[in-house]
Amino acid sequence: MAKKKTILDLYQMKETGEQAVWMVLYDACFASYAEEAGMDMILCGDSVGMIVYGYPGTVPVTMDVSIAHAQAVRRGAPNTYLIGDMPFGSYHISAEDAVKNALRFYKEADVDAIKLEGGVAVADKIRAIVNAGMVVFGHIGLTPQSSAAMGGFKAQGRTAEAAKAIIEDAIAVYEAGARCLLLEGVPEEVCAYVHKMLPIPVYGIGAGADTDGQVLLAADALGMYKNFTPKFAKKYCDIAGVATQGMADYIKEVKEGQFPTPSHKYKFTGDLEQLDAVFEEMKDKFKK
Repeated sequence: MAKKKTILDLYQMKETGEQAVWMVLYDACFASYAEEAGMDMILCGDSVGMIVYGYPGTVPVTMDVSIAHAQAVRRGAPNTYLIGDMPFGSYHISAEDAVKNALRFYKEADVDAIKLEGGVAVADKIRAIVNAGMVVFGHIGLTPQSSAAMGGFKAQGRTAEAAKAIIEDAIAVYEAGARCLLLEGVPEEVCAYVHKMLPIPVYGIGAGADTDGQVLLAADALGMYKNFTPKFAKKYCDIAGVATQGMADYIKEVKEGQFPTPSHKYKFTGDLEQLDAVFEEMKDKFKK
């Protein structure tokens, strides 16, 4: 049985140079695979809106949807560090709202931390959640909830001025009390500066190798999502291809009478003559 990491373990890994590996997924089935494989952490991300529900982005995801999927992940991976992803609108209105919704993750889904997007603009929300006794992961750079304002899912921090804004966000997140930071879709050089500057674990998704660990969506890493694959994602297997072929084989076998075979059928153990009599009786009743 896996031993669940704690926030202290994550800091110890940073000190020793051991890379932390986490994956974004949304259900008990794949969570159980991740735990069996030895994944350090799981993020139940708001990308569930795109991968599971078919939305064009993450904005439509609600707290109720997020909680339900985090509960499923926890059931599938009871011994893996779990991070709940605060959806759009759950922390933007006020610090009070932010704390209330973070508490829902802790109380209803048994998460070990929550993650929210933004830097300077949400520092007060981070501070309030931390003061309420919860662990916060910051998330800056390419922040999907704000992708419309950014002009789409585009890399951030590619100029000196843009990089300065990311570093300012990183400092704000740290000073507000976040225990870890995720950088997404930024040049490796920018991530390296943040990693060197901050004493907390700094993780990357599309931010290069100069980090304390890496994150990928299971949908990208396992070849499940065909609509879009980010530049930074590596496909470790092709579930979509295997699943499509399996479904095609199933359709073919059923239509050609090759399935089910005798090995897929249950045997009747009673008297067949009595079964025939029952059928005749019921057939007569049905006609009446």
